[in-house]
Amino acid sequence: MVAYVDTSALLKRYVVEADSQIAERLLGIDPVLASSWITAVEVRRNLARLLGEDTLATVRRRAERDLGHMALISFDGSVAALACEIAERFGVRSLDAVHLASAKRLMIDDLAFITFNLRQAETARRLGLRVIGC
Repeated sequence: MVAYVDTSALLKRYVVEADSQIAERLLGIDPVLASSWITAVEVRRNLARLLGEDTLATVRRRAERDLGHMALISFDGSVAALACEIAERFGVRSLDAVHLASAKRLMIDDLAFITFNLRQAETARRLGLRVIGC
């Protein structure tokens, strides 16, 4: 099995938030996790914003190690085109559209889409993705 991990779920692994324990359990349900390369940017940006200098380097290394074990989908022309369609059709934010397009690009029928972003989850369901997390 493969599960697609959105930034909102992965970030809970490094920053204690509501639902962090649930996110950690969900991240362990599938042996293969996938995400977009955009996730690396979002995670690094949020870690720098949320953590102090004393813990940032250690947590950043952990995040980079985790991302290194994931199947990361490139933001290529086909993902961009699909993200454009999703953004126009559903009015979702740009990065949410990229995540949704990346997940759809995998073309896996029973793909689990792990997110804690409510607006993104609603659109994922409308796109036929099986959402877990929220």
